[in-house]
Amino acid sequence: MPHLAFDIGFCAQLGKLQGSVREGVFAAWEKFERLTLDQLFKDPGLKLEALKQAKDPHIRTIRIDQGTRGVVLAPDSGDTFVLLRVMPHDKAIAWAVKQKASINTVTQAVEIRDIATLEEMTPAYERIASAPDRRLFSKISDGDMAALGVDDTTLRQARALTNLEQLEVFAPYFPQDQREVLEYLAAGFTVEEVWRDVVAVSLAGAASAEPVDPTDYATAIHRTRTRIAVVADSEELRDILDKPFAAWRVFLHPSQHKVAYRASFSGPSQVTGGPGTGKTVVALHRVRHLLRYLRDGERVLLTTYTNALVAALRTGLAALVEDETLRDRVDIMTVDAFAGRVVSTSRRPLRGGEEESRWEQAAQVTAFGGTAQFLAQEYKHVVLAQDLRTLEAYEACERRGRGSALAASKRPLVWRTIQEFTERLGADGLRTYLGTCAEAADLLEQEGPRYRHVVVDEAQDLHPAQWRLLRAAVPPRPDDLFIAGDPHQRIYDSKVSLKAVGINVAGRATKMRKNYRSTHEILSWSTALLVGRPFEELADDSRNETLLGYRSALHGDGPDLRGAATEDAELTALVDRVRGWLDSGIAPAEIGISARFNKVCDKAVTRLRAAGLPAVRLRPDAPEGTDAVRIGTMHAFKGLEFRCVAVIGVHDAALPNPSALTPPEVDRLQHEADLMAERCLLFVACTRGRDSLYVSWHGHPSAFLSEAGTTA
Repeated sequence: MPHLAFDIGFCAQLGKLQGSVREGVFAAWEKFERLTLDQLFKDPGLKLEALKQAKDPHIRTIRIDQGTRGVVLAPDSGDTFVLLRVMPHDKAIAWAVKQKASINTVTQAVEIRDIATLEEMTPAYERIASAPDRRLFSKISDGDMAALGVDDTTLRQARALTNLEQLEVFAPYFPQDQREVLEYLAAGFTVEEVWRDVVAVSLAGAASAEPVDPTDYATAIHRTRTRIAVVADSEELRDILDKPFAAWRVFLHPSQHKVAYRASFSGPSQVTGGPGTGKTVVALHRVRHLLRYLRDGERVLLTTYTNALVAALRTGLAALVEDETLRDRVDIMTVDAFAGRVVSTSRRPLRGGEEESRWEQAAQVTAFGGTAQFLAQEYKHVVLAQDLRTLEAYEACERRGRGSALAASKRPLVWRTIQEFTERLGADGLRTYLGTCAEAADLLEQEGPRYRHVVVDEAQDLHPAQWRLLRAAVPPRPDDLFIAGDPHQRIYDSKVSLKAVGINVAGRATKMRKNYRSTHEILSWSTALLVGRPFEELADDSRNETLLGYRSALHGDGPDLRGAATEDAELTALVDRVRGWLDSGIAPAEIGISARFNKVCDKAVTRLRAAGLPAVRLRPDAPEGTDAVRIGTMHAFKGLEFRCVAVIGVHDAALPNPSALTPPEVDRLQHEADLMAERCLLFVACTRGRDSLYVSWHGHPSAFLSEAGTTA
């Protein structure tokens, strides 16, 4: 029985297709399920046509509706066809005749390349190429290239390239697996590293001892799980078509699948990666895997940093685990909410600016002459971070990460002030969130763990006190903790070595480098904000995480940068940009607008509504299903994603936010950490978008944009 599978390139364009076109795709899929091969080729409505002047006879077109055609891979063997793209009639024909399909003899996967464009460009680049020993891949032998799956045709084209800029020109037209190999090699990875991190994971256990048959598309299609989805039934396809923005989730990359569905880890395990690499998806799939093996009475804690992310995790798990009884065995909440549940206290957590005034009151009592800011940071980054319980321990500790001098003779006074602060909070029925976490960890040490497994998303912003709580929540045993995070998205000033809190992931850590959300163009622009700056890893604070090898699986438009003379002009331009997105068929809920401050978000909501455009503030308690543009602060956007994103108010007085910076004369190291947190905040906001990114400011742009050269 024939089948119609779907290429990731088709799914990437799903959100841009009109409803009638999606219905046409569904109708075409049903025909493949219902008709025989002979009937398919004869069906007058489907019009499964060969193309004149096609570079590859296996590339054909089908009718989707009167003016739209689908481009399909129609192999000679097997009964599975692959829908590659859906386009207006003339564009579909023009694209299809230039494509060529092949089977990679190393990865054993199907690849599509724009062979016509590559053949047209290559001779010109060969003529202008410099000496062979100065070309981009001069140090990589032909044999090593072949071992990594680079075929003779691509090898000739790669040998003509002399720099990264030329590789970026060729990259969209190269076959997918080979393009990724070349990009990794160009980024400085060794042949051995590329084999381990790119080629080996693509095999995903599908490797055969037999030589690869370059004509056996039937087998190759089913091995191309990275890019081809074989849809099992009509309900699954309907879900993909109705939720196009999330369609990419059906493509669980072999490297992701290997981690998410590994039978068991011998202890805590960790996955790290930049925005859009699928860390949250892997964490959710890991929960699904762990649920299959729970014994009676055992439960799973799925936790993260903010309430907005909790809501996203609940939605994601509901989509992945249909059995409600099974889902009910997962508690999804923030770490702070879990701490409050453990302590079960009526004491109210401090709000907003209350903490600063409380520190000032404590300092008055003890006659401490320093600032409330110093005391709050000393309490957070030294006392709570190191779990110090006595004056003796505080006097003996190393104040790691603190750039403010503190004479040994001053420590007793600081300690007395901290005690005064905590005692007065208790007497007044108040508490801090981190203090509650420390208290909850103590209770669990006495009472015992509450979960069989703990899965942590957005781990990079958790404080050591929160990590001690999570460590105490689950007994040390195989598969106890599964951790997903990214040091480049650390937007709060918490730093931690997992080893220091009893969590050792050595030998059980995986890095993901392929972005599945943003286009290569948006990703390249955004990473320029951070490139060259060190980031401490989660597992071991003696090493640094880098963005080396971080790549996107998608290509498209780069960011749209817009400066304005006044805030009013900036908001007017924002309305025009949003209206343009909506007029192009993008749903309001697929558009997100982010700003550094709440007041700017409120102004954006007001301006959009005044223009007759639907807009709502992004809040955890916002009603679900509202089809409106989401507007929220950069902090609120953490972990979320949209098809189109506007980041507004990126001017020199907003980023970095002066009030978020510790003065360098107070603490030089903390000042640098605060600057980095502000820079990461902008990076996070800019990497929320998949297809389009719009960045605007009024007056002078942020120094972050200027330093990275991203306003040019």
